[in-house]
Amino acid sequence: QVLSHNLYTVLCIPHDPVALEEHFRDDDDGPVSSQGYMPYLNKYILDKVEEGAFVKENFDELCWTLTAKKNYKPDRNGNSVVSHRDAFKLWCLFNFLSEDKYPLVMVPDEVEYLLKKMCTAMNVELNSCELDDYLSQEPQAQGGLTVWQFLDMVNSGRFLRGIDQEAISMAVEEVYQEIIEDGYLWKRGQLRRTWSERWFTLKPSVLSYYMSEERKEKKGSITLDKHCCVEVLPDRDGKRCMFCVKTLYRTYEMSASDTRQRQEWTLAIQTAIRLQAEGKKSLHKDLKQKRREQREQREQRKAAKEEESQRLKQLQEEKERKLQELELLKEAQRQAEILLQEEEQRRRQQHEEMQRTLEIQLQEAEQARASMQAEMVLKEAEAERQRKRILELEEMQERLQEALQQEVKARQDEEAVRYAQARLLAEEEERLKELMKLKEEQEEYIIKTQREKQVLKQEMENKNKCLEEAQKQLEEVRVNRQRVDQDVMAAQRKLRQASTNVKHWNVQMNRLMHPIGPGEKRTNVSGGVFAGYQPLLSRKDSSLK
Repeated sequence: QVLSHNLYTVLCIPHDPVALEEHFRDDDDGPVSSQGYMPYLNKYILDKVEEGAFVKENFDELCWTLTAKKNYKPDRNGNSVVSHRDAFKLWCLFNFLSEDKYPLVMVPDEVEYLLKKMCTAMNVELNSCELDDYLSQEPQAQGGLTVWQFLDMVNSGRFLRGIDQEAISMAVEEVYQEIIEDGYLWKRGQLRRTWSERWFTLKPSVLSYYMSEERKEKKGSITLDKHCCVEVLPDRDGKRCMFCVKTLYRTYEMSASDTRQRQEWTLAIQTAIRLQAEGKKSLHKDLKQKRREQREQREQRKAAKEEESQRLKQLQEEKERKLQELELLKEAQRQAEILLQEEEQRRRQQHEEMQRTLEIQLQEAEQARASMQAEMVLKEAEAERQRKRILELEEMQERLQEALQQEVKARQDEEAVRYAQARLLAEEEERLKELMKLKEEQEEYIIKTQREKQVLKQEMENKNKCLEEAQKQLEEVRVNRQRVDQDVMAAQRKLRQASTNVKHWNVQMNRLMHPIGPGEKRTNVSGGVFAGYQPLLSRKDSSLK
């Protein structure tokens, strides 16, 4: 009830004790918690508050009275850096600069801003490094300071060391008046034109003035809009540091205590007029919003930088992983090259074995050719023997049958030679097919090897050279075969000539065996004892043909 009554009084709204009794009718035995009091506070008090209908400083003093006794702990020996009144003003400044969320905290940037303002008012420099060390040593201060932590930090004298309490009090008052925009000015009356000292309070849309700083008696107000302006006036009538505020209907003349105060008031009023035209509420709130936006931008840049560093770290890890994969691929490539070399060595060995086999076959062909030459020598010897037999015609009668048998044998030998020749030709064709197959395999091997690796090109050219040498050898074998064929044909010619000679000597033999007598005809020579040889000779001629 006492709290509600004080809130009704300070906020200038009608008292309603019945509503309080009705709201807590069902729960009036035990103490009321803050959660239980908030619905009543919102519904019956705060919802009825009108903007500008109450004095905010009175409301601040009430809240300070309710909270300071329990939470504010100054030095018991009276050695506090700031007085109780200055602590209240710092409390008001804290509420103005704190973040718009509950519980209220002031971020480190705003703490540094407020302390710099106070040090500037005292013409001293703030040690930012010491402030950063203090904030880093307090884990709970990383997200921001509460008002009681802030007051304890100021009372510790750590940042205001060596400065007396009076200077600190004046600095707090100056910063308070600058930010809260209150202070004493001399004002000239409109009718009597006399000068009176008034307490001025600057709001975004109105400049109010009171009899004293307690603001119990309001003397008037100046409405600020886009048609208002502020001008600096020259000193006259014993007043200095004069300026005026012009509206559409009246001009207000005022005088400050010094040039600095006049500059601050003129700048503050001009800013209020500009903010009123722009639809904003307060210069310091606007600056506070800009500082907040700058902090958010810094945090965003910091987050972006951290994200970029994280991305770079991921890229570095990905690069290292790819390097590892590349090393594995190189190792696999080396293993593949080793396998390829082993496979190439195995193929080279197979090729060498095949070449050796081909050489062996060529040697066998040479041996066969030599054997054929030996046989041809034998044939020539046989022909020589036949010539000797022809020279011995006297003995041909008894050995004629033997000669015919030898001729049959010669034909058989000729057929055997022809069969051997055909077999040799077949073997040559088989070897040629093998060579062609080998050539095709070598070409396929060359194509496959060129696809796998170009390094084998020189070796394949060597293989082609070997193949060409083999083909040359085959050509030599073919030439030798043609020479053998010519020798066989010469032997056949000699055989035919021998047969012709046999016929001739048979005729001579018949003539010798049947001498022609006087008076006998030549036709009778074919008859007689040797008439039986004619069918044999006829058969021989037909066989020779």
